[in-house]
Amino acid sequence: MNIRKNDTVIVIAGKDRGKSGKVRRVIPGKDRVVVEGLNMIKRHSRARRATRQAGIIDLESPIHVSNLMLLCSKCGKRTRVGSRSLADGKRVRICISCQEVVD
Repeated sequence: MNIRKNDTVIVIAGKDRGKSGKVRRVIPGKDRVVVEGLNMIKRHSRARRATRQAGIIDLESPIHVSNLMLLCSKCGKRTRVGSRSLADGKRVRICISCQEVVD
C-alpha cells in the first residue's frame, strides 16, 4: 500500500469525491484507510456509566485505498506514488508528476 499515516490524500470516487484530508489510520489487511473528516457515518451509542453520554455520534469510517490518491506537498497535485533508491540505499516514495521525494 502506497499511502501511509499522516499523508494528505484526496478522494477520487464516492460520496466525498473531491474532498481532501489527513490519513488517521491505515488498515493494511483490508486495504482501507481512515481519513480525518471524510466518509462520516452516524452511530447510536448507549450511555456507559458516567464516562459517555447516550446519543448519536458522527464517526469516520474506512475508505478503500483505490478511491484515494496522494496529494503532493511540493506541486499540489494529486499523484500516483513511485519509489526510488537513494545513493545510500534507502528506498523513498516519489511523486510521479514532479519527481520530488514525498517522505
